[in-house]
Amino acid sequence: MNPFLSKDPGQKARRLARALVSDIVVYHPEKRIEGLRHGTLKQIFDEEIKKSWEEFAGQVGRDVAESTTHFNDALNEILGDGSKIF
Repeated sequence: MNPFLSKDPGQKARRLARALVSDIVVYHPEKRIEGLRHGTLKQIFDEEIKKSWEEFAGQVGRDVAESTTHFNDALNEILGDGSKIF
């Protein structure tokens, strides 16, 4: 089955988290490189992360957002380039 057609809410939440974090990277590539180099990703992306988190929680529901690691996993894998930062 095509994962994009899945009705599984967990899979949808993971996909949304990854899409939101990917958008951060696409719109701020230089800022990301600087943050990775200096270990300041959390600080320099604070506002963008908060906005994306609110969008994520609004779309999947606060209960799902707070009871899963999907958003943090996406931050670590995509924004943090695989490092456990968030």
